[in-house]
Amino acid sequence: MSDGVAPDVPLSRNRNYNILWTGQLFSEFAAELTLIAFPLLILSMAGSPLQMGVASSVLAVATTAAVAPAGVLADRWDRKKIMLVCQAVRALAIVSLAVALYLDSYTFAHLLAVAVVEGVLGSVFQPAEHAALPTVVPESQLSNAVARNAARPFLAMLLGPVAAGYLFALNPISPFLANAVILTISLVTMLFLRLPRQAAEPEPEPQPGFGGQFAEGVRWMLRNRVIRTTMAWAVVANMVFSALLIIIMTMSNEDKVGAGEIGLMMACFGAGGILGAVAAGWLHDVLKPSVVVLGFSWVLTCAVALMAVVPTGVPLGAVLGVAAFFAPVANTVVMTYQITTTPDELRGRLSGLAALASGVAAALGPVIGAFLITGLGDGRKAVLVCAAGLFLVALASTASPVLRRFPTTKLEPVPA
Repeated sequence: MSDGVAPDVPLSRNRNYNILWTGQLFSEFAAELTLIAFPLLILSMAGSPLQMGVASSVLAVATTAAVAPAGVLADRWDRKKIMLVCQAVRALAIVSLAVALYLDSYTFAHLLAVAVVEGVLGSVFQPAEHAALPTVVPESQLSNAVARNAARPFLAMLLGPVAAGYLFALNPISPFLANAVILTISLVTMLFLRLPRQAAEPEPEPQPGFGGQFAEGVRWMLRNRVIRTTMAWAVVANMVFSALLIIIMTMSNEDKVGAGEIGLMMACFGAGGILGAVAAGWLHDVLKPSVVVLGFSWVLTCAVALMAVVPTGVPLGAVLGVAAFFAPVANTVVMTYQITTTPDELRGRLSGLAALASGVAAALGPVIGAFLITGLGDGRKAVLVCAAGLFLVALASTASPVLRRFPTTKLEPVPA
């Protein structure tokens, strides 16, 4: 790594930012390939929904369990080396599965082991990348950088499932080989990344263990009213939205919507997110942060209420796209504040905490959605319950003095 500060050049000509962005895009694309290729492989080998559920759960648990310690690693170890090791080991794990398939020695246990490696190391990579961002981008450009970063998961979501399905149809080994190649490209790209050296902290006392360092990050987050409030706001909104996606898929199946139209419906969601990411930097500059955060809460509430009455398929996908458009805009406001306010030595831990909260919300949401569908027996009633939940979130957000006065510039941590 090199000393120095982030260059004040346009993002399009910022070498290190573009390397970081591209490397993470490849990482997220590989993760989307895995997410689809695993269940396709299980169904072709065993035709077992139980195995498919177990594999999905193992991947989700490994991903969520690793994010908190991953944040500590990102604050204590060389972030570039963390990212390189993650991509190398992920590629080797995927290659091992491809080789097993080629040699006709595939086992479900092998797939589960690869799922654990993929989940854990994908989570370890993320906080290191997030914490590295403000070291390669000047503070004046952070909001635009965060907005561009918000486009990556939507791009991966659009391209990954289609590529995985097409490659698997060619040959069951193909998506895993493609995954390994993509991770290798990410690894090679990251080799050219130059990051400033992480500041060495004075150590008058022995450093606490992982648990103590994680607790230090939690305490810092809880002392900052804006960060703890926005994190709680995001968790509840994400949980309700995760439940909503399960309900929508169930409604579409009940209405006999074809697989192609369901894919198009989800493509609308991805396209809305990409368009929102394109507009997010500009909207961040022209709108007050409080308007963005509170406005997103109310727009999402209205959009979900509308989903209860529009037909499933493309019309519902269009409403999903509207909701997805505003998500990167709100994310840009919240993430820019978090990055500029958090000290460098704590950025990895804050990223890990945010990912942990998001993972818990994503895990609980589908369970809530399934419970609502089962209990109410009507998908549209379940959608209205989600809309009611978001209405309460919007109401609480509007009543919150912290969110109404969301800061527009970098502030010192606000005491409790």
